[in-house]
Amino acid sequence: MLRILKTRRLQKSRTIKYPDGPPPPLPARFAGRPVIRPGACPEGCAACVQACPTGAIQGRPGGNPTLDMGLCLFCRDCAAACPSHLIEFTGEYRLAASDRSRLVIASNSGTTPPQVRSAEAARLFGRSLKLRQVSAGGCNACEADTNVLGTIGWDLGRSGIKFVASPRHADGLLVTGPVSANMRDALLRTYDAVPEPRVVIAAGTCAISGGLYRGSPATCGGAAAVLPVDLFIPGCPPHPLTILDALLRFLGRVEDPSPDS
Repeated sequence: MLRILKTRRLQKSRTIKYPDGPPPPLPARFAGRPVIRPGACPEGCAACVQACPTGAIQGRPGGNPTLDMGLCLFCRDCAAACPSHLIEFTGEYRLAASDRSRLVIASNSGTTPPQVRSAEAARLFGRSLKLRQVSAGGCNACEADTNVLGTIGWDLGRSGIKFVASPRHADGLLVTGPVSANMRDALLRTYDAVPEPRVVIAAGTCAISGGLYRGSPATCGGAAAVLPVDLFIPGCPPHPLTILDALLRFLGRVEDPSPDS
């Protein structure tokens, strides 16, 4: 027992400082918010459009593409395919948006993440938010990165945000997965069991748009096709820091970046 206590003392705190300190360093391979350089595509080849497996890139030869983060898998195939290097994935982890249309990146979008703070959510749940997580046909990647937030390294509970077992004890839902046809009724019943007022958060590309399964008759095409969604968190899967930042900014616990930043 003494050896355990001594080892624990030497380890010191394992919990990240964020949001009271800087965010933890991200791996070099991390693919964050994409940017598109201004100007029409000089090659006119639309190679990026053809390379995208989900149709997240839209554009025409000679024009400038747009990239929908709600469809994007962050695989970076588009950036690799573009001979003019118009598309770049940055290290910006703040990806969330409260408006689905704000997930679409164009050449004039800039690098500032969209504001996501909800005054109503901050008033109602700013000090305590209880979420019921629903895996609506996901592959468990988004679920795994969500579960990471409950570990000692992230300690989501210190921010007043917790995941609960019963929807009747929840303030809202965090949905992952494309919402398979077999999960549609279960998701609706879970939503109905959450007392009002309530929020719905779609985490991951599948939950936002259906992702790779968009258009399949086996899925509904994401949470927004079934429920009113208040917050969209892109990623495949979204990094735990992306999820944490989205929740804290949504509740006003962390300031949104100003449009000029």
